[in-house]
Amino acid sequence: MTAEAFSGAGGFLARYEGLRQYLPGDPEVRAAAAEAFRRVGVPGGSSGKREEAWKYTNLRPLAEASFQEPLTSLLDADAVLNEVPRIAASRLIFIDGRFRPELSELPASVTIRAFADHPRFGTLVRPDREALVALNTMLAEDGAEIDVADGTDGGLLQLAGIGTEASGRATAFHPRHLITLGRNARLTLVETTTGRGSYLHNPVTEVHVAEGAVLAHIRLQDEAPAAFHVSTVYAEVAEGGVYDSFVLNIGARLTRTEVHARLAGANAAVHLNGAQLLHGVQHADFTSVVRHDAPSCASRQTVKNVLTGRSRGVFQGRIEVARVAQKTDGYQMSQALLLSPDAEIDTKPELEIFADDVKCSHGATVGALDPEQIFYLRTRGVPEAEARSILVRAFLTEAVEVVTNDAARAALERAVEQWWEREAA
Repeated sequence: MTAEAFSGAGGFLARYEGLRQYLPGDPEVRAAAAEAFRRVGVPGGSSGKREEAWKYTNLRPLAEASFQEPLTSLLDADAVLNEVPRIAASRLIFIDGRFRPELSELPASVTIRAFADHPRFGTLVRPDREALVALNTMLAEDGAEIDVADGTDGGLLQLAGIGTEASGRATAFHPRHLITLGRNARLTLVETTTGRGSYLHNPVTEVHVAEGAVLAHIRLQDEAPAAFHVSTVYAEVAEGGVYDSFVLNIGARLTRTEVHARLAGANAAVHLNGAQLLHGVQHADFTSVVRHDAPSCASRQTVKNVLTGRSRGVFQGRIEVARVAQKTDGYQMSQALLLSPDAEIDTKPELEIFADDVKCSHGATVGALDPEQIFYLRTRGVPEAEARSILVRAFLTEAVEVVTNDAARAALERAVEQWWEREAA
């Protein structure tokens, strides 16, 4: 296949017109998404309108970039597989957004289907409201559909996404994932993303957690330094269910992690925790919207940021409490450690509460390393560089400790250690 370059919103739309008759799934859904994308364009781009949700994240570099079709068939798969974090688990391998069953190790207790063979767009996503979701819906070619049956423990599963560039030209791909847990089912999903060169990775994931089910969703984003990573997750949790999410952002030129979670049944819980470790001129945005639509539910959000160089971090967290959601317990916290005078953090917590019997709070802290703590360590013979390292590692260790699965936590700890070694060198 000849790879044709395209740029901006018009380029994405031209690619859709060229591929529309070959794309899997309901063509009416894709056409509606294309129309929505045509109206709004890329947020912050020359043709896209300004949006409050994208106030702190400028997508102009993405809008002005030229992309082309991935040439996955020409890829030396074994070479890039060596860069995938190894976890002792079954794994699904996606290269440039396309499922590679010959490289994967499928689990026995979980049903796996490829979007390309079994296309379903889900019911939670809102391409009419989210431009990058509309882009994904318009151009998605493949993805994973993961089903865990009632009462089944799906164990530990790794979903590895690998991005590449084609012949020195940036590529773009848009995986579409659907995760469904039946009643009282359990699954720990570790999603890792890595890559080489310049590309746009724009995944959309829909999650359904049934009554009493528990999904631990751990994500390690370590994309190539020149890559764009824009991910959107929609999760709905039924009565007594738990969606426990953690994301570690350390890679990519620009990252946007967006989560829309709805607590739909009583006594449900959502945990949206994470850490962003940035250097150079990296930009990472963690945006979440948690809707409490049932009574006696709990949500927890803690995001830690460590920023060096001229990097910029963003935290936008919104908790919405419906009138029916009495006895809601909601909490969000953003903490930032600035290791450079040129680093920047933007924090925007929000509460919208219509119930009167609730406990909701939010907070934010921003600062540098405590000079008194550094002085204390130095008076005990610890060199200044090592003292700084000890304090930063303690800050990061606390962030990762919320991940309870040993194998998943070990993978995150290795990634944090490697990042800090590069920074300290």
